[in-house]
Amino acid sequence: MTKERLYLFDTTLRDGQQTPGIDFSTEEKQQIAQWLDEFGIDYVEGGYPGANPTDTAFFAKRQTNRARFTAFGMTKRAGISASNDPGLAGTLASKADAACLVAKSWDYHVRVALGCSLEENLANIRESVEAVAASGREAMIDCEHFFDGYKANKDYALACAKAAYEAGARWVILCDTNGGTQPIDVRAIVEHVIGEVGIPGDHLGIHAHDDTGQAVANSLAAVNAGVRQIQGTLNGVGERCGNANLVSIIPTLLLKESFAERFETGVSPEKLKGLARLSRMFDDLLNRMPDPQAPYVGASAFATKAGIHASALLKEPETYEHVAPESVGNARRVMVSDQGGKSNFIDGLSRRGIAVRKDDPRLDTLIALVKEREAQGYAYEDADASFEMLARRHLGTVPTFFNVTSYRCVVERRINAVGQKIDMSEAVVKVEIDGEEKMSVAEGKGPVNALDIALRKDLGKYQGLIDDIELVDYKVRILNGGTEAITRVMIETRDGQGRHWTTIGVSDNVIDASFEAMMDSIVYCLFERLEAQKAA
Repeated sequence: MTKERLYLFDTTLRDGQQTPGIDFSTEEKQQIAQWLDEFGIDYVEGGYPGANPTDTAFFAKRQTNRARFTAFGMTKRAGISASNDPGLAGTLASKADAACLVAKSWDYHVRVALGCSLEENLANIRESVEAVAASGREAMIDCEHFFDGYKANKDYALACAKAAYEAGARWVILCDTNGGTQPIDVRAIVEHVIGEVGIPGDHLGIHAHDDTGQAVANSLAAVNAGVRQIQGTLNGVGERCGNANLVSIIPTLLLKESFAERFETGVSPEKLKGLARLSRMFDDLLNRMPDPQAPYVGASAFATKAGIHASALLKEPETYEHVAPESVGNARRVMVSDQGGKSNFIDGLSRRGIAVRKDDPRLDTLIALVKEREAQGYAYEDADASFEMLARRHLGTVPTFFNVTSYRCVVERRINAVGQKIDMSEAVVKVEIDGEEKMSVAEGKGPVNALDIALRKDLGKYQGLIDDIELVDYKVRILNGGTEAITRVMIETRDGQGRHWTTIGVSDNVIDASFEAMMDSIVYCLFERLEAQKAA
């Protein structure tokens, strides 16, 4: 059976930039466009040339090889010809292959936002599409607020879509701009557009927002109704609650039989194995933590904690996995915790290269130790490196690289001569390596930062092995009330190769808990790298 082609349109660099806190530089846009192009996305919408210096510079040259490099713009204004409209001129002056123009399709917005007649708006749509086509570019129209407009004035919303199609638009995009439409309504309205208006599905697209948490569902409902272009963003970024998440949509299209049997995309199964990496690289570029429960790509997407689940999973993965984690570049995690059984521990140790038999008495004592420590406040399911160090120490396989003989941290606040408030933290760490004591002093932005710098400042012969690591996330949780509360600290560390690991510390002193987690992180790094050197 011949499969129909679905086209993937990424608007991360335009609509995704509406996210609070996201403001891409030209260089960042170039990097993301390259990732999307290599991954197999069909259209990369880069922004609005002429609207700001960043987008104008980005569109000064073509940024993709395979994907259609797409500029965003607006239909011309009423009372101005297409050739004299400055906004449309900026879009057409760019190095884009295609132009996606936003058009009002809700009569309420035409009257209130544009201040023109309904017929003038239709003329603006037609003339703008004709101008894009005449420039030799692929023309697209985003029918903004289409679904709300359809409910308010069905005939006018349909007239806007029909005007764009008849004027020569390659794609007419139906937009759920406010994100409030339900999947059942999306399907019914799309079917009406195709069946009654006569716009074929292979000229229709869907642009969904996630204000009810259903942008992915709405996009897939539109595909089932006949649209053949899907717009969305990496990791669902976008204004308000975000856009349809292409990182969830793409594997669903490729791996779920109801779609995979009927459709194909520009993303190959081999490229799909890089999905989790693409998602994480994008979060790294944004300097934010990935969502551990993100579908398909999250660290917990294929994680199992309960012992009975783990036992079944290790026998037959299909018992608790809807797809193979490797198909999207993710990995199975059978977590160790006070809820886990022997299967969890054996699998967790095996994945770390530690072989232990089910009847080994050391396994029973390790399980008991983990459960005891979790009762004290530790949580090893999210502290992979600390669990490995605990297990290896229990099995007697971690060398003593160095001993911290003492540390001291001073926090000072004072007012200087001109009345400015000065905050300063200083840490002193003494370590012993091969019988030689070393002392490091450092200032930092707070006591934890000062200790982190001082601890990693001079580890003698081991220094070269840790020069590229950095603390990238720090979480504190108070486990009980009062001024003497038990504190849990989780630290995530990253190295120069992009590897991440997490360690944990627990104490009634937040500085001591932090230091324990930092120590575990460094020891884990040293152990892994020295073992790798031995293996090489």
